[in-house]
Amino acid sequence: MDIKWLKRYRLFCIGGSIILCVQIVLAFVFFSIQEYSIVEELSPNSLSRLKNVADYGIGDDEESSYNNVPSGSNHRNKLPPDKDNSASSNEYFNKALQQRHNNYKTDNFRVLGVDELGFAPPCDISGRECISALHRAKTVTCKQIIANISCLIKTNPPYPKRLPHQCPTNDVKENKIVGCFRDGKEIKLLPGYKTTLIYTNSQENCVDLCLQSGFAYAGVEYGTECFCGNETPELGLKLPDTFCDMQCPGNLNQMCGGHYTINVFKTGVSKFIAKIASEPLPNFKHKNIPPVRIVFLLTLNGRAVRQVYRLIKALFHRDHYFFIHVDARHDYMFRELSKIELTLSNVRLSRRRHSTIWGGASLLTTLMDAMSDLVQSSWDWDFVINLSESDFPIKSNDALVKFLTANREHNFVKSHGREVQQFIQKQGLDKTFVECEARMWRVGEKELPKGIIWDGGSDWLALSRPFVDYLVTGDTLISGLSKFFKYTLLPAESFFHTVLRNSPFCETYIDNNLHVTNWKRWLGCKCQYRHVVDWCGCSPNVFRYDDWNRIKNTEKKQVYFARKFEPIINLSIIDTLEVWLYGEYPADFKNRMSYWQNVYHYNDVYPAPDESLLIVGNSLARVATKHLTTSHTTCQIRSLDKLLQVFTYHHKDKFKGFLIQYEVSFSNTSNKLLFESWCWPKLQGIIIHNRDPVNRLLNFIVSSDYDKKEQMSRNFIRLISPYTEPVLIHQWTAGEHSFTVKFLWLNPYDELINVTSTNIEESALITFDKPTLPMPLSQGIWTVLLVYENVTMAYTQFLVTPSNTIRDTSISASQMNFINKAQNYKQSFEDWTNVIKVFKNSIVLETKNKFIDRTKTKMTSWIDSLIASAYNILETCIVVPCKSLNDCGVKELVTCAETSWSSYSPDPKSDIKSINKESGTLNRYILLLKSLF
Repeated sequence: MDIKWLKRYRLFCIGGSIILCVQIVLAFVFFSIQEYSIVEELSPNSLSRLKNVADYGIGDDEESSYNNVPSGSNHRNKLPPDKDNSASSNEYFNKALQQRHNNYKTDNFRVLGVDELGFAPPCDISGRECISALHRAKTVTCKQIIANISCLIKTNPPYPKRLPHQCPTNDVKENKIVGCFRDGKEIKLLPGYKTTLIYTNSQENCVDLCLQSGFAYAGVEYGTECFCGNETPELGLKLPDTFCDMQCPGNLNQMCGGHYTINVFKTGVSKFIAKIASEPLPNFKHKNIPPVRIVFLLTLNGRAVRQVYRLIKALFHRDHYFFIHVDARHDYMFRELSKIELTLSNVRLSRRRHSTIWGGASLLTTLMDAMSDLVQSSWDWDFVINLSESDFPIKSNDALVKFLTANREHNFVKSHGREVQQFIQKQGLDKTFVECEARMWRVGEKELPKGIIWDGGSDWLALSRPFVDYLVTGDTLISGLSKFFKYTLLPAESFFHTVLRNSPFCETYIDNNLHVTNWKRWLGCKCQYRHVVDWCGCSPNVFRYDDWNRIKNTEKKQVYFARKFEPIINLSIIDTLEVWLYGEYPADFKNRMSYWQNVYHYNDVYPAPDESLLIVGNSLARVATKHLTTSHTTCQIRSLDKLLQVFTYHHKDKFKGFLIQYEVSFSNTSNKLLFESWCWPKLQGIIIHNRDPVNRLLNFIVSSDYDKKEQMSRNFIRLISPYTEPVLIHQWTAGEHSFTVKFLWLNPYDELINVTSTNIEESALITFDKPTLPMPLSQGIWTVLLVYENVTMAYTQFLVTPSNTIRDTSISASQMNFINKAQNYKQSFEDWTNVIKVFKNSIVLETKNKFIDRTKTKMTSWIDSLIASAYNILETCIVVPCKSLNDCGVKELVTCAETSWSSYSPDPKSDIKSINKESGTLNRYILLLKSLF
């Protein structure tokens, strides 16, 4: 039976056998050349770290911004296969050394010259990363900076090759030879870390590598292997030096162990154990111990001014200080916070402002400038704690003071917790980065200075006054590291840790940054900073009310702050936390669950205003102004003078619309009157057939600026210009099975532009589709159809904002034709013609752009009609009532302060008014107290 079967399928058997043989040969060839091909492409340091990653697992730690659980014990002792001493190791090393430089390839790209760059670089530009950066940089100035730094790092690095380690180390003044020892096959003498340095292994290089990782002992074995550890080798395993007889490939005059024999050396540092923080002092005032005074160093970005006020209010005590740095690109935040600088003597804004992009070298410059200013100031302080607008305290000010008083002159930093070589690789410390055009450009590799321990982790710190005094002295260690970190990604996450580990203050190191961070890595590690850095980074998620137990469970832990908080996403968690710390609010406390955030102010230079926002805001202001008058009005509107501000309005963790403030002049008064209107984007998703499975659909809108981490659009107003990349956001409940839907994108002329497809899983989800659409987008109202089994089940619409200005000049007819041209779409979508036809017959939509007249008046009317089809004006109020308006028949309006929605409505939770004389804190209920009299 078997023979018959073989005869019947002999061709298949022969073919299968041939394929199997070929696969075996290919596998043999691959594994025989793999190691050497890697060596050819990577530098020795990179090769070492690459091999280490294979040997050590990467964990996850929710308390830090890194995957920083130490490697598991089951990974620590992985060894190469049994060593074959039948071959001549010296012959192997000699051959390796001969090929060392010949095989080392740094680049497979052509060299950039003057013709392509527009200037003469100081050296040949040939590195892959540098060429990529130069092609992407926009300005000649930035290109020159990239080229200059790349050449400088490659030829003459502007930082020392070796730095001093100044931490007391139990009288170990220099490297000492411990001797030759017998090593085990399974249980290693130095089990802390192991790597293979095929070309560069030597006694010095191994010692430097182990010192870099903070190990007390280094050992070289089998010529190419380097081991590190902290435990003193057992004297019973010591051997005569002749047993360690293999030459070092990095120095043929030295011996690097042998077959399970290892040369051991002291690195010059002792085993490091971080200090354990003392428990808070409960009654230090009765013991005549002065309480510590804290500087809260706030590094702020964005426009969340009311949340910053609330943060200051929660932290404030007359004995503490606030030193505030506002990003140089955020005029509104700086202008608003300057107001409290005038009223509170312990608040100061830095005038040395930098653009602190994510991962940028400018953040370290910002922190060091601030610390220099603090040391030179007259303020009497003991600790500096850096925070951002996304932080909030989770314990009271009194609890923080008691804790820091018990730990005076100690320094709180959070270490990465993983093996140092892994951290160096994951952090990109061995890569060169250049900051320009508000971006960190990766331009190549660099060598780390030797002689010191490298450390890093979180850039949220609590540093003591003595250590900060030392930081600003600029000694050899600090100046050398400052030069190195000038060209390093995320420098603030390593600089302070590394200085502390290698300085006379190393024994004050406490591995705790006093923070709990809301890490959800399956959401937060989406490479969301690619637009500002050539690297993938992670970011913590915003705390929501569902995360409350996580904060509450920190009550007995030595953590005093949490991040991140954003009131535009979730205000409830902030309210709950504040009540937990300071007590319940009165029942009639106004606007407790409301939040307003400014998105435009007419005084702002930076950031430049969004043209689409100005078009929408001015159009809605014109429409709202027309509604103020009636047929019986005796006074006329002279002009709409200015769009002043725009706010987003949020209530009970929901976006409730946006507010526009504008000035209007009337014929019967010389005063300009200020109005505010509450507006709402009315284009929403509509379900046509509410049946399975589309009845799972909860939300269906088009916007932009989609935040994958928070699974939401940050473009609340849904502003889409002709050059915006729209995003379709849809939310689904859980169901019994998965299915696939199609999305048909129709332009304002009902032409099919694109078709996208998405699989909807059984679980509940929020997801998005980002189609490829030809730019510029046609102006007008677009439609997106949700199609299931060739039936349109739902649709949504979005407005591509019309434009009547380009760079503050009136648009010409040719420019309008360019932006709004009828594009010739060649892609065939005939398969969907019938689906679209059925939809158009059942749903009447007015989407086409009918604007033909190019005059300014007609253009304005056309824009207003389009804006009115996409936005509603819900209500309008007047900031200051004017009797003369009422007398001439203008509609009587409510005062803005009397409404619940206006930005002028009372917001006592964020008001900073007066200091309580007894407690030294800011009064929480000042407005309520006034109402009692």
